[in-house]
Amino acid sequence: MIMLWGREADRAAAAAVLERARAGRSGALLVRGDPGIGKSALLDDVAAAATGMTVLRCAGVETEAEVPFASLHQLLTPALAHLGRLPDVQAAALRGALGLGPAAGGDQLLVGVAVLTLLAELAEDEPVLCVIDDAHWLDRSSAQALRFVARRLHAEPVAMLFGARDEFAPEGLPEHRLAGLDPDTADALLRQLRPDLPQRIRVRLVRDSAGNPLALRELPRGAPPFVPATLPRRIQDAFAARIDRLPPDGKAMLLIAAAEEGLGLVLEAAGQLGVAPDGLGAAEEAGLVTVAAGRIVFTHPLLRAAAYQQTTFDRRLVVHRTLARLLPADDDRRAWHLAAAATGPDEEAALALERAAERARGRKGYPASAAALQRAAQLTADPVRRTRRLVAAAVAANDAGQPDLTRKFLAGCDPVDGDAVLTARVCELRARLAFDEGSAAAAHDLLVAGALALAPVDRRAAGLLLVDAARNAWQLSDPARVQEAAARLHELGLTPSDGLGPAVEAVTAAARLLVDGPAAGVPAMRALTRTRTGPPNLRLNAAFVAGLVGDFEAGRAIAQDVADEARAEGSIGWLPLAHVTLAAAQLYLGRFADAAATATEGLRLAEDTGQPNRAGYLEGILGWILAARGDAAGCAELAGRCHDRYTRNHIANGLAWAQWALALLDLGLGRPAEASDRLDAALAGPARHQIQAVYSAPDQVEAATRIGAYERAEDACARFAAWAGAARLDWADAVAHRCHALLEPSWPIARRHFEAALAGHAAGGSPWEAARTRLAYGERLRRERRKGEARTQLRAAAELFDRLGARPWLDRANAELRAAGGFVEPAPSSVSVLSPQELQIVRLVAAGLTNREIGAQLFLSPKTVSYHLYRAFPKLNVTSRTQLARLDLSG
Repeated sequence: MIMLWGREADRAAAAAVLERARAGRSGALLVRGDPGIGKSALLDDVAAAATGMTVLRCAGVETEAEVPFASLHQLLTPALAHLGRLPDVQAAALRGALGLGPAAGGDQLLVGVAVLTLLAELAEDEPVLCVIDDAHWLDRSSAQALRFVARRLHAEPVAMLFGARDEFAPEGLPEHRLAGLDPDTADALLRQLRPDLPQRIRVRLVRDSAGNPLALRELPRGAPPFVPATLPRRIQDAFAARIDRLPPDGKAMLLIAAAEEGLGLVLEAAGQLGVAPDGLGAAEEAGLVTVAAGRIVFTHPLLRAAAYQQTTFDRRLVVHRTLARLLPADDDRRAWHLAAAATGPDEEAALALERAAERARGRKGYPASAAALQRAAQLTADPVRRTRRLVAAAVAANDAGQPDLTRKFLAGCDPVDGDAVLTARVCELRARLAFDEGSAAAAHDLLVAGALALAPVDRRAAGLLLVDAARNAWQLSDPARVQEAAARLHELGLTPSDGLGPAVEAVTAAARLLVDGPAAGVPAMRALTRTRTGPPNLRLNAAFVAGLVGDFEAGRAIAQDVADEARAEGSIGWLPLAHVTLAAAQLYLGRFADAAATATEGLRLAEDTGQPNRAGYLEGILGWILAARGDAAGCAELAGRCHDRYTRNHIANGLAWAQWALALLDLGLGRPAEASDRLDAALAGPARHQIQAVYSAPDQVEAATRIGAYERAEDACARFAAWAGAARLDWADAVAHRCHALLEPSWPIARRHFEAALAGHAAGGSPWEAARTRLAYGERLRRERRKGEARTQLRAAAELFDRLGARPWLDRANAELRAAGGFVEPAPSSVSVLSPQELQIVRLVAAGLTNREIGAQLFLSPKTVSYHLYRAFPKLNVTSRTQLARLDLSG
């Protein structure tokens, strides 16, 4: 192929993705480069080589960039007959998004999950190649879905190739950049294309083209190469010169096709405008367009721009008005043609766009909805209506994860006196932006302002804003702001029918807790952990409160219910917060494998759904688990990421996780002085109000006693004992006894504390805390020369640490055992040898689920599930699914 001269290395890079798919492994590649550099030619070359594969293709079209899921529909059209192979909720979501069925529930990310499953199902028959050209013009809804798929494909024979200009910037895709041809290759290509050109002109063209193959082909046909303009502009001018050579009807047909590429509609519009259809044939013969499958496709996107821009403004308006008249009222394209034909405020066009935005929102096409509402606002004369449309555009942009657009739309909103709902909505959106930008205090103040505006017309909605305000203030450890939110809530005069009673009580108790100390709010909060019904946010509040009072089992159960419902309903946006709450409860319960699996999945979902603050908490939790397991590098990386996130926005609650994780790492690796200093420094700031100040207190006691800093240890012990006395939980009493025992110089008294602690652990709670108590007791017994008793405690501690995968603590227990005359050879448990994702999968297999059912739950393809099982089986020394059911997979 002429266009691929000098592209051997580029062809090899793209072909490697194809071969990877043929070998049964997924691959994705973004081919990036300037207009005309040869991206499409390279993709065509790969597609032509994809023998024995299912090839799905689409190309972004500039005129369809605001039509939700337009490009995805184009890509999947050959595969739609296989929708019946998808789980019902996924099939419904994809049909709704593509306009093939009613709008379905769930989040927009569910469409990506459905596409992932569909491609994996197709790949069961033969390898699949997806070619996505001109990705910079993909509608944003399609782009989000395809980016999700590219990140999630793993063990399926699916290749994805994207071609795009530099403005397309998805994260997480490997890239290959096409450069211009070297001068010798460019000269050889030019000799092949135009053997008649004199050498001096060839030299000039090679230099001015910068090796761009399209420029080498087109510049000699049009304007001289020395015209001062950017290369794309000069290529477009060359295309314009070719268009000028067409007969009038050919030029007119190209203008209509530039505005609307559907063949039938273009011919109908041509008839309305008195344009002879044979003009299209002339354009095709000139190599400017191709006609196939009912579509008119320009041979290069710059040709479309040239055909559209070289005609006069009034002709373009006439074409758009004609196309709008020919389209039905419920067609989104009609709204955009009306808008393109408007020369000033136009309520007809604005209303059509508003209705298009509603349709897009129903299909989860939030980016398209935002774009339509923005343009509708621009066409609106009435200032109140314009502001309402801009606010609606901001809401859609926020739902689409477009903070910059959200900010831009809100900046254009004019004040609307007397519209409380609109004022509150603006405050709420600005609060979200402020929080993400690092100002939780500003977010709190905006939410309070919105609640005050809304209170006279909707007290329940105002109450919800104040609950969110209190949550922001809690994360800041700002007692005054939490108290303000609590006072405002009581002033609303809410009734039981408003359904916010538990939330109001939680805010009130949180205010007491911040002002009077962690123990103060515990009794009032304990009753709130029984909230098991209602919206997900209120139930997750209850789970969070359960964590504050130490009822981790209640918190785990509530968060698990919310997560299960979110999966079943496709409400993926709720899962990151549910996973934060669930993983924290599992960690406190000492179920490290469960917590790691939950946090790992939650972190991926937080990144997929654009929830950086949730991601930070999950990084902190994972960092803590790696600290307990002695993974210094992994802990430092995750805790560092968590620390960086929350340092910027001063979120004390998030920072506490990072600081505690690093302190626990120090303690486990035998650096008690560093651990003690780190915890003291953390608790000197706002984190002293957070619950981690209670739960890290036993670590502070141990670190301080190991370096003889008994005054520090006594303060930490008193802090935990006060909280435990209010919590009245067996595990908390047990840990409090351990702290007292570590501080107690009298052996008989210390022994009574240790025995009381063991009795408390026996009643239930965390194996981590039980292991820590047995280790401390065994160490004290050995120092008291009771080696036989010490070996019993140390052996039990070692077994628990081994099960938890807490290697440095296991090493310490074994070192003490050796000193006491015994030793335990660690035998890796079933759980500790598995990755978090492998553990999730083998548990679901043991529960009897199929690979397809597991994939639907974990947003993976069945093939990826099979791949993880293939890796897990030898680790567990099993060969069949039935054997898994006989293993102890608890974690």
